[in-house]
Amino acid sequence: MSLITPFVDEGLGNSSYLVDLGDGRALVVDPVRAVVPYLRFAEQHGLTLAYSLETHLHADFVSGSLELARLGASILAPRGGRAEFPHEPLDDGEEHDLGGLVLRGIGTSGHTPEHLSYLLLDGDKPAALFSGGALIVGSVARTDLISPEQTEPLARALFRALRDRILPLPDELPVYPTHGTGSFCSAPGIGERTTTIGRERASNPLLSAPDEDAFLRLLMSSLGTYPDYFLRLRDVNRRGPAVYGSQMPGLVQLTPEQLQAAVTAGAELIDVRPIPQFAAGHVPGALSIALRPAFASWLGWLVETDRTLVFVADADQDRDELVSQCLKIGYEHLGGELAGGMESWRAAGLPEGHTDLGADAPARQAPILDVRQANEYRGGHVPGATHVELGSLADHAVSPTGADPIVMCGHGERAMTGASLLERAGARPTVFLGGPAELARARGEALVSDA
Repeated sequence: MSLITPFVDEGLGNSSYLVDLGDGRALVVDPVRAVVPYLRFAEQHGLTLAYSLETHLHADFVSGSLELARLGASILAPRGGRAEFPHEPLDDGEEHDLGGLVLRGIGTSGHTPEHLSYLLLDGDKPAALFSGGALIVGSVARTDLISPEQTEPLARALFRALRDRILPLPDELPVYPTHGTGSFCSAPGIGERTTTIGRERASNPLLSAPDEDAFLRLLMSSLGTYPDYFLRLRDVNRRGPAVYGSQMPGLVQLTPEQLQAAVTAGAELIDVRPIPQFAAGHVPGALSIALRPAFASWLGWLVETDRTLVFVADADQDRDELVSQCLKIGYEHLGGELAGGMESWRAAGLPEGHTDLGADAPARQAPILDVRQANEYRGGHVPGATHVELGSLADHAVSPTGADPIVMCGHGERAMTGASLLERAGARPTVFLGGPAELARARGEALVSDA
């Protein structure tokens, strides 16, 4: 069996895989839009990228299949996805000869209606299962991304597909999921990325459900919220995204006056600098989303896809990474960045906003706003804290605490994003630099668990 190499997107919590077919050619499973890492690997190992394989229409990232097709790869994808670009459609039970190895589609409707898992066969021997979102480590991918009306039927279909089509496979068969820990497409699982059929049979709580109804209850109870952009990307991937090739767009350099004009015309101003720099001084009204692996998820949650984006960044931050994170979730309208950063803004004599930032214990009576996800909050929070998930905070016209709050998350980045939203609403929040354990310890309190 040839080597299978994972490529992990830590920010979105997903994995793609490059399969060396053993004859100088390779296949990529569920590629992301930025295909350079696959190209570099192929060049280093003397491989030609011959195939791009899709398990389903992705809601959380823009597929890279058309980028690979531009370079000669053939696209294989589920027929039920009705993709509008050239590809070879596959159905349940259909096989594709890879030249020595064979791919067999396995209908695993659930995460999406068209979902196929793929069994890789070496002769008659099962060699690997690419399970997409049907089976992940310690869990399954969520079934509520299509519509509320389809959530339960898809969950029931997934139970039957796992019982009848996946669990009969050999215990020792390696499983390579697309979704994993950190992905909003996944029900909560564990931190590892790959598994085996036997391991999941023995330890996956969803697979231990005694019947379909129990599986449904367990799965539904584990599902949290997800970013709004998920509702749009399936159609982007069905139609086929724009192809950029080797030349990704750059960021135009904007004077302070041009930046102001862009914002006045409706652009979203995003400050991607680390939170201490944002706290020390920022363009009033800027949205703080620090550039880090999770940047794309919060951009996709808080900003409409069709908005033009303009940025403030530090000189040493990676512009290619910034552009790549925007494009991988379908944000194509990049209007540029403030030339010279905040120094040029200050040199122009323009006003600045400031945000209090600290790690000291606030006063006992100070209102605490916790912007973490609901499952994080339930796992342990400061007594008396008000909880509003960051993704919902923009819906509040005033501070949810009724006063200027101490905003907190796990480390500080999400809290600063929340604070920047509250500042737009006229509040003067303070960001706590730390998580609930640190805040409770500083106040001499014990965390409260709702679990």
